Amino acid sequence: MTTLSQSGRSVPRTRAERRNTALVGTPLLVVGVALAAANLRPAVTSLAAVLGEVRGSLGASQAWASLLTAVPSVCFGLAGVLAPRVNRGLGMARAVGAAMAVLTAGLLLRVVDGPVVVLGGTLIACSGIALGNVLLPVVIKAAFPDRVGLVTGVYTAALAAGGGLGAAATSPLERWLDWRGALAAWAVLSAAALLLWAVSARHAEVGEQVRQVEPRRSLLRSRLAWVVTAFFGLQALVAYTVMGWMPQLFVDAGLSRDAGGVLLAITSTVGVPVSLLVPPIAARAKDQSRWIGAMSAVGGLGVLGLWLAPAAVPLLWAVLVGVGMSVFSLAVVVISLRTATPEDTAALSAMAQSIGYLVGALGPFGFGFLHGLTGGWSASLVFVLVIIAGQFTFGVAAGRDRTV
Repeated sequence: MTTLSQSGRSVPRTRAERRNTALVGTPLLVVGVALAAANLRPAVTSLAAVLGEVRGSLGASQAWASLLTAVPSVCFGLAGVLAPRVNRGLGMARAVGAAMAVLTAGLLLRVVDGPVVVLGGTLIACSGIALGNVLLPVVIKAAFPDRVGLVTGVYTAALAAGGGLGAAATSPLERWLDWRGALAAWAVLSAAALLLWAVSARHAEVGEQVRQVEPRRSLLRSRLAWVVTAFFGLQALVAYTVMGWMPQLFVDAGLSRDAGGVLLAITSTVGVPVSLLVPPIAARAKDQSRWIGAMSAVGGLGVLGLWLAPAAVPLLWAVLVGVGMSVFSLAVVVISLRTATPEDTAALSAMAQSIGYLVGALGPFGFGFLHGLTGGWSASLVFVLVIIAGQFTFGVAAGRDRTV
């Protein structure tokens, strides 16, 4: 049953109808989005910071480590396909809450047993992350249509900060709690996000403007949608390769394990100021191509430094790579700006992230495979430079002013 708002528009009254409307864009919802976003990387970066210890403790192989670093991207791709269905079945508020609950369960499960359980728990945790990856940009588009750039900046800055915290804090925690306790500790952050989300997220009621946010059409025949998907996938490939392997690369170059974790944290947290500053500016521009091209080039310079002289100025390389990885913030902005409605944003977000993260899974696995095959890092880093060149090409095309 429905009623009419003061503007004469039909407004849903039943619970089922309200579940398919936008969330109300309050300041508390911005905080909820930020805290949820802060949980979308620690599951990955915390594991990278103690990967050597985990592998040694479990007696696992190099192939197992390569598979483990590829699990997040594979899971993001497969679980991302289900995100629109979960959204339709539960509604946006409950769907994001379910994502945080699944993440918390996976973080706790993966530390209770051996190599298979670590893989399985990581898979479950990353399933929760996958739902958040797809759904939070849709929340932003639908609940904050006039502040997409600003709220996207807050979202991606929180995401980068969470990734940096996971990388920096896990190694010190490992010395106090061992690796199992250090990894399980991140469940506290995801549980806090779940509680805050329960308070901050509410669907529109009678008399409030509402929008459907479920995807209504396939974009598989859209050339622009494929360009955006390719850009998203290539930047994900670079980002998850860096998050999975950078600490080990620095350790092999002669730095300490703690230093490797801190440098990965710096790489991640560089995204905080970049994400707060660049998306609001870029979103107001006619297109975002120049920003995407410049940030990709800076990241390429950082990877080149890691290849030629990793121990010479590691802080500089970490910062440059961090600027390059911050192009993720523009990948999220592009998903919103290349679509005209929240419905299309949901469809493009699901397509770009499901297919894009499956492409991204090739990065950590391929990087580790080349390292194991050659015994060094040169071939692996050349591989990343080639991917960044593709990211540059597709990113510039995705940044042009048009919609699907």
